[in-house]
Amino acid sequence: MLDERWVFHKDVTPGSGGKGVTRRVLAYSKDLMCVENTFEEGAVGALHHHPHTQITYVVSGEFDFTIEGETKTVRAGDTMLKLNGVEHGCVCKKAGILLDIFNPMREDFV
Repeated sequence: MLDERWVFHKDVTPGSGGKGVTRRVLAYSKDLMCVENTFEEGAVGALHHHPHTQITYVVSGEFDFTIEGETKTVRAGDTMLKLNGVEHGCVCKKAGILLDIFNPMREDFV
């Protein structure tokens, strides 16, 4: 899907993003990547860090999100910015979807 102009959700094969998390890598180039993560209630996005800037948009659900040791509850419409190397993770309180944008792309996702 690298550099594909049109990416239709129905054509994207879902993969695992961890227990209770389904990941779909959507459109991407070497410089930018869009990833949809669907969480079941109680699923955990373990604390981690990576050398990418990441913006997360909460499409639906409710999450306790931790960034650099600070935890806040986020819901549909909220966004979070994680700069390169910042530790972050979440716990899904109500099933939902997170949309992640990465710069540059996450080569480990493809």
